[in-house]
Amino acid sequence: MSGRLYRAAFLLVLIPVLALALTVRRPLALTPPRLPATFDQLAAARSARELATLYPDRTPGSAGAAGALRWTQARFGEYGFVPTADRFSARLPGLGRRTLVNLVAIAPGRTGQAIVVAAHRDNDGVGPGANDNASGTAALLELARSYGSGPTGPARGEAPAHTIVFLSTDGGTSGSLGAARFAADPRWRRRVIAVINLDTIAGRQGIRIELSGDRARSPAPSLVQTAAARMAEQIGRQPRHTGAFGQLLDLAFPYSLYDQAPFVGRGIPAITLTTAGVRPANAFDDTPERLSVPALGAVGRGTQQLVESLDQGLEIARGTSSYIWLGARTVKGWAIQLLLVTLLLPFLAAIVDLTARCRRLRVRLAPSLRAYRSRLGVWLWLGALFEIFRLVGVWPVGEPRPVDPASAAAGDWNVLGLVLLGVLGAVGWLVGRERLRVHRALLAEEELAGYAGVFLALGLIAILTLAINPYSVLFLLPSLHTWLWLAQARDRRLVRAGLLALGLAGPAVVVVSLAVRFELGLDAPWYLLVLGGVGRLPLAGIALTLAWCAAFAQLVALETGRYVPYPRQHERGLGPFRRTLRAAVRARRRRLGLRVDRSGATARRQGRR
Repeated sequence: MSGRLYRAAFLLVLIPVLALALTVRRPLALTPPRLPATFDQLAAARSARELATLYPDRTPGSAGAAGALRWTQARFGEYGFVPTADRFSARLPGLGRRTLVNLVAIAPGRTGQAIVVAAHRDNDGVGPGANDNASGTAALLELARSYGSGPTGPARGEAPAHTIVFLSTDGGTSGSLGAARFAADPRWRRRVIAVINLDTIAGRQGIRIELSGDRARSPAPSLVQTAAARMAEQIGRQPRHTGAFGQLLDLAFPYSLYDQAPFVGRGIPAITLTTAGVRPANAFDDTPERLSVPALGAVGRGTQQLVESLDQGLEIARGTSSYIWLGARTVKGWAIQLLLVTLLLPFLAAIVDLTARCRRLRVRLAPSLRAYRSRLGVWLWLGALFEIFRLVGVWPVGEPRPVDPASAAAGDWNVLGLVLLGVLGAVGWLVGRERLRVHRALLAEEELAGYAGVFLALGLIAILTLAINPYSVLFLLPSLHTWLWLAQARDRRLVRAGLLALGLAGPAVVVVSLAVRFELGLDAPWYLLVLGGVGRLPLAGIALTLAWCAAFAQLVALETGRYVPYPRQHERGLGPFRRTLRAAVRARRRRLGLRVDRSGATARRQGRR
C-alpha cells in the first residue's frame, strides 16, 4: 500500500471542515407571548397524584389502562371537549396482542394547521407511575383547560390561530405505539406543524429536550430554540439536551424511547420535554409523594408559553432535516455527511492503488474474493437461522418499535435459543470451512491478495452504507483505517493484534451506548438481538453487518495463519454435500448387493436339494 497516497488523501478533509465551519448558525426563537401563563401547578399535581393512586398499573390492555382511559375522558369532558377514541391492536413483547386506545381532544383554530400537545398515560406496571407519566397526563389536561369552554375552565376570548390538538396516547412505554399510530394517520400528517410531547416532567434532575427520531433526522431548529427559550424563562437557565457526540450517535443509529421519535421519523417537527435522562424513569419508588411540584409547574408554564409562541408567531420551518447542536448553535447535517464521506477517501484511494499494484504484479484476486464469499455464506446462514427463529417465536415477538428496557423481554436471555443458534451456526461453519482448510503453505502473493480482497469488500460495504444512512459510516471508519495497516506491520504481532482490536471500536460504540446511556448494562448485546427479533433494525443494515463480520473473519484467518485462497478446480475434490451423497449411494449399493448375494445363495441351496 502506498502510505504517501493515503496521507495525501487526508488533505481533502480540509474542504468539508471549512464547509462545516461555514454552516454554523444560531437559530432564532419565536417571540414570547404577551400574556403570562395561567398553568395551575397545584391542580396538575393533584391530578397526577389522583391518576397514580387510582390506577397504579396502567399497562396497555389492562383493567388499570381502561380505568385511566375513562378517567382521562371524564376530565376532558369537564373542560368542554368531546374526545374521540382511536382503538387499535398491537403485539407487545411478553404481553401478547393487546388493544390500545388514543384519545384526541381538539380545540378548533382559525386555520386547519395543527399544533399537537401529547403525553402517554400508560406505564410499565413496575410502580405507580406518578412521574412516568401521570405527570405528563396531568399537565396535558391542565393545558387543555385553558382552551376549554366548560364551567371549570376559562373561556378564551377568541379561537387560536392554529387548531390545538391534545393527544393522550397509549403504549408509550412499549415503543411509542400510540404516537406512531397518530404520526402515520394521513388525516393529520400533513396538517401538523409542531408536536410538543410531555414525558416524566416532575422529576428533580432538571429539564431536558429530546430531539432524536426513528430516522436520521432532527426537528426544526426554530422549534427547539423556541422551546429552550420558553423553558429558560421559567428556570433561569438553558435546558439540557444530548451532547454533540450523542446526537451524532443518534443520527448514525436512530433510536429513542420517547414519543417525539415517530413524528421526527415521518418529517414532522417534534420534541419531548422531560426531567429524566435518555431513558425515562422506571422505578418502584415512582410514587405520588416524590413528585416535584415546582418542576411540574415550570414545564407546564413553559409548554403553555411555547404553544402560544407557535400559535401567534411566524411559521416554523416545515418538515425535518438533520443537524447537531453545539451549545446554542447548530451545524448542518449535510456538512457532517460530507466530512464522513471525505474520511472514506483515503481508504478508497489506498485500495484502488493496491488493486492496481496487484494487477501489475499479476496477483490474482479471484481466489481471495471466493474465500470471502464462502465466509459470507456462513454469516448469511447464521442470519437466516436468526430469521427462522424469529418466525417460529424463539425470540420475543412484538411490533417493530423500541422494546421497553425495563420489560422482561429486554433482560431475560433465551439461553437455549442462543445455544441452538450457535450449534446450527457451527454446522454451517463446518460446511463452509471444507474448502478453506489449510492444506499447503501460503505464498506471499496469495497473502497480499487475501488482504486486497477483504479491503475491496469493505470498500463496497462502506459505499452501500452511505446509500442507506451516511451517518452510519461512523461505525465503519475505525475498522477501515486501522485494518488497512495490518499488512504493513507484518513482523510486529502485538501491533497487528492491537490494530485488529481497534477496528472493533465502531460496533463496540453501539453496544456501549446502549449499556451506558440507556442503562442496559450487560444486557445490551441481548437487547440488540431483541431489536432485531421484533424487526426494529433495518434488514439492509443487518445484511451489511454480516458482510462486515465475514471480512473480519477473513482478516482473523490471515493474522492467525489459517488463511488459504479458495482452491482451484483441480484442488477442490468433492464438497461435503457431494461426498455425503456419494457415501449414501455406495451404502445403498452395498445393501442391494448383499441382498442379491443372499438371494443367490438361497437359490443354489434349494437347487442342490
